[in-house]
Amino acid sequence: MSSEDAYTAEPFLPERRGLAALREAAAGCRGCPLHRDATQTVFGAGDAHARVMLVGEQPGDQEDRQGRPFVGPAGKLLDRALAEAGIDPAEAYVTNAVKHFKFTRAEPRKRRIHKAPSLREMTACGPWLAAELAVVEPELIVVLGATAGKALLGSSFRVTQARGTVLEEEIHGRRERLVPTVHPSSVLRADDRESAYSGLLSDLKVAARVLE
Repeated sequence: MSSEDAYTAEPFLPERRGLAALREAAAGCRGCPLHRDATQTVFGAGDAHARVMLVGEQPGDQEDRQGRPFVGPAGKLLDRALAEAGIDPAEAYVTNAVKHFKFTRAEPRKRRIHKAPSLREMTACGPWLAAELAVVEPELIVVLGATAGKALLGSSFRVTQARGTVLEEEIHGRRERLVPTVHPSSVLRADDRESAYSGLLSDLKVAARVLE
């Protein structure tokens, strides 16, 4: 049985666990079928000694094309909100629970439409996130949205119930502090974008206070 059939990234992890070695190895990951349609693996980026790690769902269209996380409109909005909350985006580490873009198309050559990863795909990608956490050792994880929350905290996670609170949980064998909030892309989709942005900013201010 191939690794892809087994749905796990574990066989693709390198012996050396620095971020550069992890990023290089992740480029060849075939731990689930998502790699087939994606342009490339989008690994985490940022300060290797960051005090805060931000974990989103998966790369979007722009991230898939450019090979870096949070470079599209949602990433720009996140950077703005982080700066307003008092967290320097340049001092954070950003990544996603799933490292390949999952999408659908209404018609060939039409715009690629984001599709939420399954629990099986999130679990398959878990070893990469565990390795990133082990290397960066952040003081705080900001959980961006429901999918990231389920990947880190289990399938019962509800972002509406947990957002803006400080949680302490064991994640991949490490005791972690987490502040969940919505994914910035949900702010861009909101009918009342101003109110949605204020909510995101309020949650990120909670995170900033934890880091004081």
